[in-house]
Amino acid sequence: MSGARESAPVTATDRVSDVLARDESLIDVFVRHAPHFAKLRNRAMRRVMARLVTVEQAARTARVSTDQLVHDLNDALGIETPVPAVSQSGHEPPARSAAGATARHPTTARIVELDVRDDLRSGREPFSRIMAAVAELPAHAVLQLRTLFEPVPLYAVLGKRGLAHEACADGADDWRVWFWRADGPAPESPVADSPRPGRPTAPDGDPSTQWLDVRGLTPPEPLVRTLAALELLPDGHTLVHVNDRVPQFLLPLLAERGFAYQTDESRDGAVHVRIWRSES
Repeated sequence: MSGARESAPVTATDRVSDVLARDESLIDVFVRHAPHFAKLRNRAMRRVMARLVTVEQAARTARVSTDQLVHDLNDALGIETPVPAVSQSGHEPPARSAAGATARHPTTARIVELDVRDDLRSGREPFSRIMAAVAELPAHAVLQLRTLFEPVPLYAVLGKRGLAHEACADGADDWRVWFWRADGPAPESPVADSPRPGRPTAPDGDPSTQWLDVRGLTPPEPLVRTLAALELLPDGHTLVHVNDRVPQFLLPLLAERGFAYQTDESRDGAVHVRIWRSES
């Protein structure tokens, strides 16, 4: 099975972490396309970036051609793929709002600032802080996020919550991204905002158990939703994360954040991960 995966071509939807797991020297291919990718040489940064971002999202972040990047990664692995047609610019289009048009954040609204640059430099995952800030964002306020790179994966996640965005690069390692509610209503909490119809409830009626069903969601949303839910989990309560598969990228983050967990793979079509705050 692993041999088949090693011989399979890299695709735009592959996570960067999976690509680099095949051959860490592929970092050189990323860097050759854009100096932006030199961040992948930093192991702390790579822990955060590579496992959350797909090749397509990475290409968009660095404004390079996705097709060309995928081709060159495969070429470095000795896998033949069709040579992509060269576009006029060779770059991806500029950042767009959730509605699909170039966004301009409200300039007279209250600005709520969140700086996650130190988190990223230290290899700490910042998405739960971001989601907590979004959950607490006043109705007509704008969240200004300071980060080391354009957080492309966040656009789809927050776009589903009705947030538009605008991004601006002040430097190679200095981005400002504004998020605001385009339609007015505040998003629900990450636990109540279930991808399944209705609100998640404990099958046994236990009020100290919260359920979060992330089946069918695309990365990094399952991870983002779960970490955001854990930020709000009261002491003595349990969160049951329901997934299609064992969440390999989530589990190591739980111990880092002081959570214990049990994984139940006995059910057909679902994996349950029961998570609670560790007493130690």
